[in-house]
Amino acid sequence: MGVLDRIEKTEIRDLLGKGWLTHDGMWFSQTCQAFGIEKANALNKAAIKSLAPIEIERVKRVLGIDKERFDNFNELIDFIAAALELTLPDSVFKKFHLSSPSRDLIHWDWKKGECFAYKGMKQNGMIDGYRCGVIYRIERWLEALGVRYLMQTKVDGCLMNEKGICEGNIQVFLHG
Repeated sequence: MGVLDRIEKTEIRDLLGKGWLTHDGMWFSQTCQAFGIEKANALNKAAIKSLAPIEIERVKRVLGIDKERFDNFNELIDFIAAALELTLPDSVFKKFHLSSPSRDLIHWDWKKGECFAYKGMKQNGMIDGYRCGVIYRIERWLEALGVRYLMQTKVDGCLMNEKGICEGNIQVFLHG
């Protein structure tokens, strides 16, 4: 029996997800120390933008989705939720909520103080200059899926740091 046969799928996802989060945080911290916070933010967003199309195709493949675009809003939001569940460790995924209060509107929110990026940046003393990469990643996923959208909630810095809560809405346009 191989090691993968002895480990639960959720344990594997958590190990890989936590490894990704740790690498991401350490990369950002080292980049910030070497080049400053603004350059670290710019490089982080450039990396996310180039990663998103690859990541989306991999998630589609794992989920057995072969269509290029989503025409149905419920299928889209279910896909985004599944992508988050596959990429985030359970301890993080449980603190992030994705919902649809009305047709073609995606609402997100983190439990107060629980965003992993907020916690890491605050712990490392970089929170005041940090520009959110988490919601930016979801935006790039939508672009990679060919979905037109409008950010009803402007995210520039870190909403949790600026307002004490991270929540917002994304209006999507699947038709026309």
